[in-house]
Amino acid sequence: MLQPLIKQAKNNSNGKKIKAVYADGAYDSRENFNFLDKEEIEPIIRIRKNASTKARGSPARAEMVRERKEIGYEGWKDKYRYGKRWAAETFFSGVKRTFGETSRARSVDGIFQEVKLKFLFYNMLLSL
Repeated sequence: MLQPLIKQAKNNSNGKKIKAVYADGAYDSRENFNFLDKEEIEPIIRIRKNASTKARGSPARAEMVRERKEIGYEGWKDKYRYGKRWAAETFFSGVKRTFGETSRARSVDGIFQEVKLKFLFYNMLLSL
């Protein structure tokens, strides 16, 4: 599924270049690393613990495996800021669970104001 997603993102990018792709271990494959290498996109994909450092058809993946083994998972995670997105997603999920996913406002300005207030109130709830 990675290749169609990247192609779709490129078609909708208004000419902007995709610099990196963050993905979980489900996308750890030679094909994905080779595709991203060909597209000149940096792969930031969580590698399996027991991954081989031999290229076996994907020098880009082997390089990432060697780096991860050298600096360890925590070092790799810190270097590439892997996992930061989930913190933001958790926060957004909390706001949606608390206030719902819809907006009552009809104008764009009203929607922005309503969403801003939802986040303000959610922050207040967290500090109680």
